[in-house]
Amino acid sequence: MPEIHHISLQEPLTALAPISLDEMDAIKLMNRVDSKYLTDEAHLVEILRDAARAGYRALETEGEKIAPYDSVYFDTAALKMFSDHHNRRLKRQKVRTRSYVNSGLTFLEIKRKNNKGRTSKKRIAIPLSELQDFHGDAAACDYLSQKSWFTADELSPVLETLFSRITLVNPAMTERLTIDTCLQFRNFRTGREASLRDAVIIELKQDGRADSQMRGILLDHRVKQARISKYCVAVTLTDPAARSGRFKVKIRNIEKTINHKIHVL
Repeated sequence: MPEIHHISLQEPLTALAPISLDEMDAIKLMNRVDSKYLTDEAHLVEILRDAARAGYRALETEGEKIAPYDSVYFDTAALKMFSDHHNRRLKRQKVRTRSYVNSGLTFLEIKRKNNKGRTSKKRIAIPLSELQDFHGDAAACDYLSQKSWFTADELSPVLETLFSRITLVNPAMTERLTIDTCLQFRNFRTGREASLRDAVIIELKQDGRADSQMRGILLDHRVKQARISKYCVAVTLTDPAARSGRFKVKIRNIEKTINHKIHVL
């Protein structure tokens, strides 16, 4: 991918008190309601400053508050999981592997969304060497068949996503906020690559019962809620054969937000 200039977030992150992984265990929110928002890096700087003033804390691992992630999404030959989302099927799943690069921890993850809008996630640890191919791992394959609608034989790697994540926690520890920047995609089937430049995807994760001060902060900065899937946006950008008409509107919204055209290689 061509090099893209990104705004430094070190100054606003310094103002955020740290929280450890052990403390985060109390708010895993594996069964939750998600709300997504779209903005750019310039607005994110101000959002982080307001979050620090409101008492939010940032997850810190190995002395860093920004963590690189590497994820691989799997799908059927006909891209059923992508199509289910495109066709607005309320009950749907996604299957991916994810490596938390700094720690080396890697998981096979199954995300389910039910018809009430709630998201649940199940996962099993796998070796880093299986990030792109877990089919030789009997335990992982058994786990997939038990926890999802698919078997390993039906799935193959479709797309790799690379991004940097900031994770915030509110003072009451009733919500978690993930902030993804520097998003890059690589499609295994087409060989195409794309980047969202300085776009930022924010996801507010709650159990649905607590109020959120962050919603007010985002509203103050005119950051609106946006239904957006990294996987679906990435497939739309990198696979011309995929039936993705509905998601092209999402691409235009991203380009409007960052005031740049997204180029695909």
